[in-house]
Amino acid sequence: MRFRQLDKIIELIPGERIVAVREVHEGEDYFRDHFPLFPVMPGVLMLEALFQASCWLVRSTENFDHSVLTMKEARNVKFADFMSPGQTLTITAEFVKIESDTVTIKAFGTKGETVAVSARLIIGKTSLEKSDVELVHLDEFMRESMRERLEQLMIGH
Repeated sequence: MRFRQLDKIIELIPGERIVAVREVHEGEDYFRDHFPLFPVMPGVLMLEALFQASCWLVRSTENFDHSVLTMKEARNVKFADFMSPGQTLTITAEFVKIESDTVTIKAFGTKGETVAVSARLIIGKTSLEKSDVELVHLDEFMRESMRERLEQLMIGH
């Protein structure tokens, strides 16, 4: 994953919720274009942070059963405040509904006490081996890589 939007996970209760943080740094590449005189984190990256935190919640809850998680829908997305360099986005995601192929998550990101972004996310769950049984080894590799990354996020790497 090239654009990692989480710095660390500060709370993870499988089956319930996750709380993670994303520090916005002055040297991030997108600030050159977004916007030079008023640098703010793009809304799509704020939404991506909500999605990534939600995926860690799903993975940990389901013991990494699905190697591929996709955002099927983002509903009721609201951008309520800007995120500027030096600020921290604290993301909270909670389960709303779990189904066989999808999960619905309520997620929001705060800047201090102010909600900066919120959404209801519909996340699809699948594995590569469902489309090609010979990809089972790739699924296992992906699951193991995700387990390692989760350990890093739990200790703040």
